[in-house]
Amino acid sequence: MAVVLSVSGSPSPTSRTARLLRHLDARLALQGHDVIPLDVRTLPAEALLGADLAHPAITEVAELLARADGVVIGTPVYKAAYSGLLKTLLDLLPQYALAGKTVLPLATGGSTAHVLAIDYALRPVLSSMGATHITPGWFVLDRHILTADDGSLTLDPTAAEPLTQVVDQFSLHLGARLLRRVS
Repeated sequence: MAVVLSVSGSPSPTSRTARLLRHLDARLALQGHDVIPLDVRTLPAEALLGADLAHPAITEVAELLARADGVVIGTPVYKAAYSGLLKTLLDLLPQYALAGKTVLPLATGGSTAHVLAIDYALRPVLSSMGATHITPGWFVLDRHILTADDGSLTLDPTAAEPLTQVVDQFSLHLGARLLRRVS
């Protein structure tokens, strides 16, 4: 099926956003997609902050994007916008790095006051980068991302069902695009 690059823009090593994405990655993999996880926080700070476009880690991200059919972008919301770490990476990528891609934007945050960050902050940047199709995004409240005693992630039912629908819609769109390409 499709190659999906799953990008976490969280700077935190104990990130709910990253754990949520890895949980969703497993669902996409079960649907037959080849999922490549990327935690932006693991990229070299000197390459990101120094805008080193030739750094091997940055060129590798650009190559991963070029290979991907779809991209899941996850970010915590800080000060009513997506993370600065994610912005730093997006600024280093080619102008049309998302051309031909289906993109699923996801955000996490502590308050429903941040729900519009996807549509008013993140979506315009993804669009300006040439995304062919940006599926409806989803915002998940931090308190709906639960950790079981064994460390596994579970979602509050309030968030689980609509998030599953959004991810499945993204998956179906990827599958339909691949079928159109083959025919």
